[in-house]
Amino acid sequence: MSQTALQTVDLLIEARWVVPVEPHNVVLEHHAVAIDGDRIVAVLPISEARNTYVPRERVELGEHVLIPGLINTHTHNPMTLMRGLADDLPLMVWLQQHIWPVEAKVIGPEFVRDGVELAVAEMIRGGTTCANENYFFPDTIGATYRKLGFRAMVGLPIIEFPSAWAKTQDEYFERAGETHDAFRNDALIRTAFAPHAPYTVSDESFERIRVLADQLDIPVHLHLHETAHEVEEERKKSGLRPFQRLQKLGLVNDRLIAVHMTQLTDAEIAACAEAGVSVVHCPESNLKLASGFCPAEKIRKAGVNLAIGTDGCASNNDLDMFGEMRTAALLAKAVAEDAAAFDAAFTLRGATINAAKALGMEEQIGSIEAGKQADLAAVRLSDLETQPLFHIISQLVYATGRHQVSDVWIAGKRKLAERELVDMDTADILARTHAWRERIAAI
Repeated sequence: MSQTALQTVDLLIEARWVVPVEPHNVVLEHHAVAIDGDRIVAVLPISEARNTYVPRERVELGEHVLIPGLINTHTHNPMTLMRGLADDLPLMVWLQQHIWPVEAKVIGPEFVRDGVELAVAEMIRGGTTCANENYFFPDTIGATYRKLGFRAMVGLPIIEFPSAWAKTQDEYFERAGETHDAFRNDALIRTAFAPHAPYTVSDESFERIRVLADQLDIPVHLHLHETAHEVEEERKKSGLRPFQRLQKLGLVNDRLIAVHMTQLTDAEIAACAEAGVSVVHCPESNLKLASGFCPAEKIRKAGVNLAIGTDGCASNNDLDMFGEMRTAALLAKAVAEDAAAFDAAFTLRGATINAAKALGMEEQIGSIEAGKQADLAAVRLSDLETQPLFHIISQLVYATGRHQVSDVWIAGKRKLAERELVDMDTADILARTHAWRERIAAI
């Protein structure tokens, strides 16, 4: 082929292995990903790529696997500033006696901004390129993600008690609408309704959410069946389990992103599958708060879309999706009493394409395919901790640490280069983090 016939592209990433996720459980050896602008143009053998494209930039990753950027499907990222604040406590004691009182004294735009910046730095260094966010001051959260070039779905919080964000039910909805409008056409930021949980949100609010979510065509992201206590309290109050209450209110549908789900009957699992509900499994937070065990393998077998998230740093205590994948797989096997349950290839889907589907973004992210956004992470597998190397996907899930992530791209833009953050001032982030530590410790 003559030189004049070659196609110019912005970036050609040549990797020892590419795991595209779609097709499922496939590992491509000596493959390249061609990128132009923010999108993937092609995935093809390196030799063919060199005869097809002239890249403005070429990145050679001879000891690495290239994977889709990981998606953290449930986060409270401003709470990164409360990492380790109140450990070894049950959920309601942790929440009501420690987290909420501290939040009441520090929460505001600056706290939210600084917490998100710390979280983004941590996520990028761990190969995560998108987060499903659930916290107050979503306008500041979205603006911070946008400034940093990080992809996110930003939750629009609804809760029945006053906060620094809104004082009344009407104000929560009014501010939710304003925030949604502010990011309506943003390339990286989307929105979802984020009612906290059935025990903190009224029927009237849920009914308004259902109508508005349909009108705006956005998901509904909430904590559901996190603990046995939550389920029993709702049953005493209304005679219904929380899931039944949401069914009655018309919220059990393909917009629902149900987080935790540790207390489920077989009938509820079947209803999730029939309705198209996405379930988000947060195993490490559930373990740490002793909330219960999500029946992840039962959910998978029923055909429910199952994604993985870390929850917030105040209850995890990290945003490490490699660690979360490993815990999710191992815990699912123990709960199912089946060593073949929740295999490595499916686990990786839970942090990529299934997560994208939960967010309604599977056409844009979650796999390495032509036409999709170039959200990618390169993982070095030559470290002694990941040698010898027999099965790439198994090694990613069961042996790889986030410190092995070397390079990250979001929408085709380099965010991590050989372990160094691009366009983020680490010293400044740490200085602000230390200042918040002193302020919170003094409360």
